[in-house]
Amino acid sequence: MEIVATNPAKIFGLHPRKGTLAPGSDADVVIFDPELEYVCSSATEHSRVDYCLYEGVRVRGRARTVVARGRVVVRDAEPVAVPGRGSYIARRGVSWP
Repeated sequence: MEIVATNPAKIFGLHPRKGTLAPGSDADVVIFDPELEYVCSSATEHSRVDYCLYEGVRVRGRARTVVARGRVVVRDAEPVAVPGRGSYIARRGVSWP
């Protein structure tokens, strides 16, 4: 957890609000399926740009489910969040550990 959550949150001045599973923290929980395979494509990616840097590349491993602030926002590797439910989090300055 430190490599993918805690340390980046500390570097970008967001810890302990982000990067830890603790009371008062705003953690997103990701259920990752290392066997799920898919091909990257701008037609299937969920972005506002019309291209994919990795177009046609076969990838193994993908977030299957994501829970943010107690609500499922990704289900079966597809976004289900309602637009506008995000929130801005002010941060302190960047610091390297």
